[in-house]
Amino acid sequence: MKPESKTILIVDDDDRIREMLKLMLVNRGYNVFEASNGNEALQAFTALAPDMVILDVMMPEMDGFTCLKEIRKKSDCPVLMLTAKGEDYDQVEGLRNGADDYIIKPFTPMVLTARIEVLFRRSTENLSAKSTFGDLRIDEKARTAYVKNNKVMLNRKEFDLLTALTANERISLSRDQLLEKVWGYDYLGSDSTVDTHINRLRVKLDECGKYIKTVHGYGYKFEV
Repeated sequence: MKPESKTILIVDDDDRIREMLKLMLVNRGYNVFEASNGNEALQAFTALAPDMVILDVMMPEMDGFTCLKEIRKKSDCPVLMLTAKGEDYDQVEGLRNGADDYIIKPFTPMVLTARIEVLFRRSTENLSAKSTFGDLRIDEKARTAYVKNNKVMLNRKEFDLLTALTANERISLSRDQLLEKVWGYDYLGSDSTVDTHINRLRVKLDECGKYIKTVHGYGYKFEV
């Protein structure tokens, strides 16, 4: 996935902070979406399947720690916690609940973007480490897939589609999300593009093709 196509969900009840973060990240090529509380964040997370969440701790309706616990039930995507207090308890509590990193308000754009880049790099390394899904094995560096140790011949888009699905294991992705992640934000293709490639991918994966589940009226998810 190209860095500029990565999607970040910002969750903070402070409009000014969200606007500042959005402007900064959009200028660096990220796709950015916002939520003002934990409930909105969970709805947006389900709809968007973002590549990273920037999550404030102190929010109305649902605090950041509770929201983080719910996110971790669905995904291992990187989560960067924002805390105004800077107390050890906040930092330890966030890390215990599954946060990947934290940053204390106020912060500088340079420090935040550096933390984001590190988390994305770490996430990519972790994805490469997890390469086996049932009878399917993926070699990310060689861009090659194997079914029961038999090499599968995939073209570039088919491989990118497969890794987009496996990177969001057990999460339903809409056809639009897959179009954006695999073909790019500005691609003008239709839903049938995704369906056609999914059908080809299932055939090539043989018995592992069943790992790609159809979510009727929405899209697809990868689940062993």
